[in-house]
Amino acid sequence: MSPRGSRMLSSMSDTFWILALAIIVLFAFFVALGAFKPDEVVWLTLGVAGLAVLWTAHAVWDSRHREGRDPAAIRNRERRGF
Repeated sequence: MSPRGSRMLSSMSDTFWILALAIIVLFAFFVALGAFKPDEVVWLTLGVAGLAVLWTAHAVWDSRHREGRDPAAIRNRERRGF
């Protein structure tokens, strides 16, 4: 796979996990707000719970396989003079 394709796949993966986290947080917000009860929408509760398990597994896997600090963040920090 080309470097451009690899970067695009990485960006799409990151976007998916950010959207998954947004869905989980939004569900929790509406439950806390009292818009609906989790037992009223069991299928949605199970789906979000499954998504939360997948996101947690991804976060644990990513934290164990990450190589130090992000080179882009280091570059940007050095460019700004910090």
